[in-house]
Amino acid sequence: MYSLTANYIERVYAGVLGKLIGVYLGRPFEGWPHESILEHLGEINYYVHEKLNVPLIVTDDDVSGTFTFIRALADYGFTRDLTPAQIGHSWLNYIIEEQTILWWGGMGNSTEHTAYLRLKSGIEAPRSGSIALNGKVVAEQIGSQIFIDGWGMIAPGDPELAADFARRASVVSHDGEAIYGAQVIAAMEAQAFVESDLNKLIDTALSLIPGDSVIARMIHDIREWHAAEPDWYAARRLLAEHYGYDKYGGNCHMVPNHGLIILSLLYGDDDFQKSLMIVNTSGWDTDCNSGNVGCLLGIKNGLATIDRGPDWRGPVADKLYLPTADGGRSITDAVTETYHLVNMARALQGQAPLQPKGGARFHFELPGSVQGFVSEDSIPSRGVIHLENVEGHSASGTRSLAMHYSGVALGRVGRVETPTFIPSRDVARYFERRGYRLLASPTLYAGQTIRARMVASAQNAEGIQVGLYIKHYNATDELTTVHNDSVLIEPGKAIEITWRVPDTHCYPIAFVGVQLQGTGGQAGTIYLDYLTWDGAPTIVLNRPVERERNRLTPVTGPSLWKMAWVDGFDSRERLADLDYWPEPYRLIQNKGRGLLMQGTREWTDYQVTARMTPHLCEAGGLAIRVQGLMRYYALLLDQEKTRLIRAFEGKDIVLAEVAGGWEWGQTYELNLQVQGNQLTASVNGVVVLKADDPEAAYTGGGIGLIAEVGRIGCDHVEVRPTA
Repeated sequence: MYSLTANYIERVYAGVLGKLIGVYLGRPFEGWPHESILEHLGEINYYVHEKLNVPLIVTDDDVSGTFTFIRALADYGFTRDLTPAQIGHSWLNYIIEEQTILWWGGMGNSTEHTAYLRLKSGIEAPRSGSIALNGKVVAEQIGSQIFIDGWGMIAPGDPELAADFARRASVVSHDGEAIYGAQVIAAMEAQAFVESDLNKLIDTALSLIPGDSVIARMIHDIREWHAAEPDWYAARRLLAEHYGYDKYGGNCHMVPNHGLIILSLLYGDDDFQKSLMIVNTSGWDTDCNSGNVGCLLGIKNGLATIDRGPDWRGPVADKLYLPTADGGRSITDAVTETYHLVNMARALQGQAPLQPKGGARFHFELPGSVQGFVSEDSIPSRGVIHLENVEGHSASGTRSLAMHYSGVALGRVGRVETPTFIPSRDVARYFERRGYRLLASPTLYAGQTIRARMVASAQNAEGIQVGLYIKHYNATDELTTVHNDSVLIEPGKAIEITWRVPDTHCYPIAFVGVQLQGTGGQAGTIYLDYLTWDGAPTIVLNRPVERERNRLTPVTGPSLWKMAWVDGFDSRERLADLDYWPEPYRLIQNKGRGLLMQGTREWTDYQVTARMTPHLCEAGGLAIRVQGLMRYYALLLDQEKTRLIRAFEGKDIVLAEVAGGWEWGQTYELNLQVQGNQLTASVNGVVVLKADDPEAAYTGGGIGLIAEVGRIGCDHVEVRPTA
């Protein structure tokens, strides 16, 4: 059994980073022909997003699918017997139709969209992705490969398990050669934890797929070309001639793109930059192929291989987006996702999860990590602080984030910050246009308590004022900065700051950070040991008062206070795009049940209150501890009864019910609270139901507003700790 030591954690981190770097590198010119890349960009040796005027950190199926679908393992108790059907149910739980994760190209055109529609109609995996149902061309596209890296990383040194998990995950949406290609990548990645020889990795993977498959035959051919032909350009021409897009139909077939991965690995001389250059300059599905190559090399060669060339990590700063129906996980970072994977591997081996520095959200325990923190890019603070991950200066860990500052004086403040929500309205608009929407809830809310520990270098010449701050959106979707009272920290001393986040008046918090202030041009270093927060929020989510005062002012584009809600309704009337009156939230669902969701998995014991007016609906109510579209507790009312339920896999498990519901057109104040395993529901201030969940299925999650087949008006949504 492979030892899940610190070396394993760092190798997973390198794999996650390699995946991100590869995707971000190849995304701006995805789908360009090889010849066009050479003509307009030349060989791809570094990021080109600025040349093409696009962001570096983007929403993308390669990233969101990879780190979302593997959550099925945690959702189903870390069983080694996880089934394709269970992974398929996780698709339905986390995907918001035509909004997140997948390319929504339509039935028979997008493989994943086709599979999603099969799942939604009740066809379970593996039939949902089968050749028998969807045809050979559709079933053999690339998607199974691009989502597969996590399965390799949770099975270190066990390529058989990785390949088996890869098969079970792949058959949700794919079949045939697409399964074999995914198994090859997952098996190589799992074995790369214990084997550094690339050819041995390939041999191991080939032993796990049929020898007469196209994938196996193509890999054999590429290896022969590599032995005889030193020029990778010539080898690419041979690949295009024998296994190109003209031979394999559809939009993005597995076979040609898998061939480019093997080719770039063989010709890349075990060099991270060169391998990524080859696979990206070669064209076809650049971000997908580049992500797989980067992940494998990161696992195999560790952080050193990424750090050896240009600065790949600085521009990324560990940042990634995972837009799903679990909106509180959308704004995340490479360290956080690394520990999710590591703890899955530990659970498979019967080991307890790791929680660095007592479970702190930002702990900087991995070499070079910054977890999204950057120096604020404003006139008062630009250039004041340089960040560096260093060893030491931690009370309970091994590393910290060094904030090297200089020139702190009147008018010059040092600020470092990390995102807790969509970082700007421009970013929101960009993702609206490009097809993969950034649906997210904030990770930090008013009423929660931030804690941070900082240490002043003993070499500092004098003390400096330190404090915490947040930035929240305002009525014009600009950012307002709020900070606590600063504290003087003397050289060589440590301090822990605690701050209860003040009321932001319905506006979402976009950043949290640390601020340094002084008057005399101070220079020195402050080490940030950790920064975290906890507790249930205390928030009222009404329409902001500025909107009430200016109700006749036209609203253009999405409003960020509404975008804090993850919209799981099927109506084309998207909540964030509209401002109905008088109710701030108009819930419209055409078929089945829809949810409007906000909050995070870290919310445990709390209560939610809302005023609802059913206008025309089959049922509606409140959800609590929401973990996606299919996993939550709820208070549901219709015209005949009131129920407390646990939703699971599209079915309701009734925990308690009573006769009598609601009348259309009447307004009701609903309250649902959870404490431990006990649920309590009230209507108009009267407790109507109590129930325990004996399975304790959901221990944390956000809130949801529910409507079934119809329209419900809603206002005054309030979340508070349970009494």
